[in-house]
Amino acid sequence: MISINTVRLGEHLPLLDLLPADAPIAWVRGGDGLVGWGVHASTTVSGPNRFNDARTWWHNQVEALSVADAVHASGTGPVLFTSFSFSESEESVLVIPKVIVGQRNGKSWLTWIGDIAQPILPTEKTVSASAKLTWQDEPISKSDWEDQVINLVREIQGGTVDKVVLARDQSAHADSEIDVRSVLRNLANEYPSTWNFAVAGLVGATPELLLRLSKGMVTSRVLAGTISKTGDDERDLALAGSLARSSKDLEEHNYAVRSVADALEPFCSSTNVPESPFVLHLTNVMHLATDVTGALVETTKQVDSFSLLEKLHPSAAVCGTPTQKALALINANEGINRGRYAGPVGWIDASGDGELGIALRCGQISGKEIRIFAGCGIVNGSLPAKELAESEAKFAPMRSALN
Repeated sequence: MISINTVRLGEHLPLLDLLPADAPIAWVRGGDGLVGWGVHASTTVSGPNRFNDARTWWHNQVEALSVADAVHASGTGPVLFTSFSFSESEESVLVIPKVIVGQRNGKSWLTWIGDIAQPILPTEKTVSASAKLTWQDEPISKSDWEDQVINLVREIQGGTVDKVVLARDQSAHADSEIDVRSVLRNLANEYPSTWNFAVAGLVGATPELLLRLSKGMVTSRVLAGTISKTGDDERDLALAGSLARSSKDLEEHNYAVRSVADALEPFCSSTNVPESPFVLHLTNVMHLATDVTGALVETTKQVDSFSLLEKLHPSAAVCGTPTQKALALINANEGINRGRYAGPVGWIDASGDGELGIALRCGQISGKEIRIFAGCGIVNGSLPAKELAESEAKFAPMRSALN
């Protein structure tokens, strides 16, 4: 058996400042969350059974651990960090760090694996110079992407499908290796209300919580319907009102909410789906948002985060509706490989509780290369120029964080 220890720490910690340069892992929002480094074990899964395969691998790893947990809370003891691909045909990544530091509601803790002394945490953050980026030509031109929007609107008007999410990507080459930590810190400073994440080179700041499972209670924050901010408070207040009344955006949002509520309902004794969304204000955009909550049914068969992920992904927020028809249109029209963009990302503990977002406002870093992503929900009434502008606004967080 391999020992794993969790101990309570006294002080408030700047989590993102603790990370080393080598393969940092993070899930942090507003200063709370989990960060990790070092690799105790890692694997990849793919195919139609990937969520079940991930559970099996995780359980096997946990069974080999001798756990001493002095904190006993969600996210203590053994923790798995996951970054699933959007498509089942692509590889999803599972990582168990050697060292994890967690913080929630003023309480912090440290977990480490192995028969070693308690790790000493760094007291000063490392600051690296920003790499100079050269952006490449996009694989699909802006005009061709707008043509794709037109084609999808025709499909929707023909009754084939109700909504399809169409994504774009942009790539850049840097003059030196891109430091994930500096990107994370920039995102956290600029977008403190989002979940800042880094797993196996995928780094971003997602405003969309796909799943939080804690002691039988499940929560999902659904976002769909977006408008850019101007920076003028009075003007943005008026825009927020127009977003809340927009029939096109409300239609798009309703598809996303229903897909999540329908996925959770079989697992829950009760669910709460608010009748109308609220407007979530971020630094550069506003979204229609709804928090769907539920209480899990008590059964002999354990329902865990893997069970829920299998039903929740892909939601209408990142795919469309009906799901299979939307997927077919994405594969026929999008022209890019999403990789782990728009897939579930976050952490799961040994009890099956966890917190996972949808990997949005993100980029895949590999040495000196980065590829960033943005997507828009296309429905009847979508206008190509407006969808293109929305996608540009969704690229902005990563482009800004890289500078």
